[in-house]
Amino acid sequence: MSIRTTTTIGTRPTLSVSSQHQSDRSLLTDLFASYYSARANKRNTASQMKFEAHLSRNLISLYEEVRDRTYSPGRSICFIIRDPVQREVFAASFRDRIIHHYLFNKLEPLFEPTFIYDSYSCRKGKGTLFGIERLEHHLRSCSMNRTAPCYVLKMDISGYFMNIDKMILNDIIMERLERLRILERLPDGFDYDTVVFLLNKVIFNDPTKGCRVKGKHSDWKGLPASKSLFKAAPGCGLAIGNLTSQLFSNIYLNDLDQFCKRELGFRHYGRYVDDFYLVDDSRERLEGAVVLIEDFLRTRLHLSVNAHKTQIISCDCGVPFLGAIVCPNGRFLRSRTRRHLDRHWTEVLCTEPNPYVLQSVRDAHDGFLKHFSGDRPQACRNTSALCCRSHQFG
Repeated sequence: MSIRTTTTIGTRPTLSVSSQHQSDRSLLTDLFASYYSARANKRNTASQMKFEAHLSRNLISLYEEVRDRTYSPGRSICFIIRDPVQREVFAASFRDRIIHHYLFNKLEPLFEPTFIYDSYSCRKGKGTLFGIERLEHHLRSCSMNRTAPCYVLKMDISGYFMNIDKMILNDIIMERLERLRILERLPDGFDYDTVVFLLNKVIFNDPTKGCRVKGKHSDWKGLPASKSLFKAAPGCGLAIGNLTSQLFSNIYLNDLDQFCKRELGFRHYGRYVDDFYLVDDSRERLEGAVVLIEDFLRTRLHLSVNAHKTQIISCDCGVPFLGAIVCPNGRFLRSRTRRHLDRHWTEVLCTEPNPYVLQSVRDAHDGFLKHFSGDRPQACRNTSALCCRSHQFG
């Protein structure tokens, strides 16, 4: 009778190969899911249709580049937009957008629990309207439903996206990833090595190199140097227009949120991208916070505030935030915001032949306007301007 024997030499490689195959299948599945996320709002663009024409071949090629660590971001398209304000945008190629969605899907669940409730930009269930409503809530809470005086400190970071230090950003992200890895709290199927590889490629990519400029040179006329990636300091700047840039911007300023809430102890605080406010019943305390916040931003994040936009406003005067004015007797759209909505509706009316689309846009506009009162009272408008001038810094 023969006895069958096995050795560890034969079993170890088998397990390793099986694990590697499982990891490869997971990566390919994740890239397919990221593709469908990336095409959601780009269904009829030329780059998306070109990629989809040979979908399997292109996705397999992208998968192999990521697996073999040969992936490198492609050329971006640079152009200027003026609605609602003049901005420089870098549009990544569609295959790079798939990588951006892959990273977002992996990182967002890890960092979302670390964000404060009153961070409004690019988060599910939040946005500009939510931010306006939260400011209104903070004003009512701090002033005990408008029965006691309170003040609002508004601050804005100068050239935020163009001054983000890539090394600091990378260190912040890697610190959390490493901590979660050591504590074995990374989600099942989280490919740590692949995420770190792609992070390095995306964060330290310079989209200005080899980019294709769309439009005329005169389009850049009037754009401040602090808002152009072409004039950013070495090692600084994220491209406006990428999904990862939106997530990275929240991660980068999360330290500021924690500083204002935890260390300075302000209960009433909110931020949308680089525009943030603090509400308190003591104007002197807010004045003292200005120096502390400026010092924190300069030393910790290598950022500076726009001194001309730093101001302390009485809540009775009406507080401007995210295209609206929050007054004691209601919230009102700023004139510029209303002009933007009217211009958008006129453009759709002149170019869209489908009556169902027209009705859908009209319903969206009407639904948005229902959240605001009518014309802002002249008395509130004059008082707000006076308060802004008298308590402005810089």
